[in-house]
Formats: sequence, structure tokens, C-alpha cells
Amino acid sequence: MNRRFFLLALCSVFLSLPAFRVSAQELNCTVEVNSQQVQGQESTFEALREGINEYMNSTKFSSAQFSPNEKIECRLFLTVTEYTDDVVKGNIQVQSSRPVYNSSYTTTLLNYKDNKVEFEYRPHQQMIFSETTMEDNLTALLNYYAYLILALDFDSFSSRGGQPYYDRLQSIVQMAQSSGEIGWKTYDDNRNRAAVLSALTDASTQTFRDLIYDYHRRGLDEMSVAPDKGRATITKSLSILDGIRQKSPMSVALTMWHDSKLDELINVYSKGSQSERDEVYKLLLDLYPTDASRLNDIKNPPETR
Repeated sequence: MNRRFFLLALCSVFLSLPAFRVSAQELNCTVEVNSQQVQGQESTFEALREGINEYMNSTKFSSAQFSPNEKIECRLFLTVTEYTDDVVKGNIQVQSSRPVYNSSYTTTLLNYKDNKVEFEYRPHQQMIFSETTMEDNLTALLNYYAYLILALDFDSFSSRGGQPYYDRLQSIVQMAQSSGEIGWKTYDDNRNRAAVLSALTDASTQTFRDLIYDYHRRGLDEMSVAPDKGRATITKSLSILDGIRQKSPMSVALTMWHDSKLDELINVYSKGSQSERDEVYKLLLDLYPTDASRLNDIKNPPETR
């Protein structure tokens, strides 16, 4: 049985019990590298793609056990904008998803673009995994996103279940900050890697993790058997976003939710009551006023016009 479906079946009876998982590496990661802005380096960046692919799909990042068909589906899309003196500069889009219980639907957990990517790379250089040291900025970057994917996935199945991976993220950020590399400094950028970790772990905004659990496990997963009940839980859980806005209006958590969930919410409320749709529309409009036209599809679903 699929790891997630097994876990969900257990959770329906024993919500507080830890999950049991069986065997192997955790990620099924698709890696793409776009180097069109850098001429004459095709072989270098194909080697980079192959190296990242091997690292993400063969490294065992945790003690959690996964069978092959239970791996977390994720994607890294690296765009290279500059390559000079063995230094790669660019951005990376990171995405992950998980299945929704008793359906063929998959829901996005992470859809995040990191615009401050910079690391040294020489063709076919070895990428070495270490839990205790920072080997280089490339592996630190890959480790960070591997653990972020794991943290969000586990949080979506059990309440704050991703804590061991947030602890690992904290260690990675601290080591990287000591190195002086860009993209890691606290307060340097409210959307960088340190800011993402803070949004998920600081006392004022870590309720975002409760939203992840309530929305996915108690909301989407429940909708397959009780659509109205599941949707009502989702509606209630969204109030967490307003609490985060009041405490930290510039929190990257709000942007992360926008980029991963806005389109999905339109579909979630397509069958909802008008009062539900009005409530969610108002809440989201306060959060994302520039998306008024898009959010109108929640208040007035296209098929009802």
C-alpha cells in the first residue's frame, strides 16, 4: 500500500500516533537546467544537471523509511544567467506535491522561486553529502531544499510532523550564514532561504504549519468521503493566514501560499455554498488585493455565470 495512503488510514483512527514507513531514499526529483543565457557551455550544464539529479535521487537525507512508490514527487528547475570563473549565478524554482487521499489528484505543497542562487561548479565535480559540515554552497542549497520538501510533506500528514527536518534546516542555514554566501543572511532579504525558515519556525508565524496540516490532512483528504466537512475545515484553516498577515504582513509564508494554492482554492470552492465562497473571497482579497480578478472565480465560479 502507498506510504501516504497507509499513513492516512492509520491517522483516521490514531491521529496522534507517529507514522511507520518502510525502506529507502525519500525523493523522486526531476531536475532541469536552463542555460540558454550562457553560450557554449552545454556540456558543462548537462554534467551539472546529471550531478544534481544523482545527488537528489540517491542521497538518503533522513532516517525516515520510504518504499520506491512512496517517494515524494518534486522538481528543481535551475535557470543559469551567468557562468564566470567557475561561478554559477541564476535562480531556481522548487516544487513538491503529495497525493490526496482516495483520489487521483495531487496537491502542490511547495512552489517557490529562489532568485539568489550562486555557487562554484567545475564540470563533473563530486557532490558530497554531510550532515555536520558545509561541503560547498551547491550541496548546502540542495540539502536545504531536500529538507524543506521533507518538512512540508511530513507537516501535511501529521500535526507539525516535520520538526526533525526544520531542525536540520536550522543547522544548514547557520552553517551557510557563517560562510558568507548570498541567499542565507537573516534580514538581508524577506524572501531568501533564512526568511523562509523563519516564516515556518518563528513563534509569530509558525501557525502556518498548522494550516498545512489542517488544509491537507483534515481538509483535502477528508473531501473524498465528506466534501462539505472537508471544505468547512479548509475554510476555517484559512483564517490562520489572516493571523499571520496581522503579525507579519511581509511574511514570505503568505507569498508561498499564494504561489502554491490560489488556483487550487478556486477548484475547492467551485461546489461550495455561496456563503462559504463569499467568506473565502473576502479573506483572500484582504491578503492578495492585486489578484481581485482571479479571486472573483472563487466568489463567482465560471460554471455558475
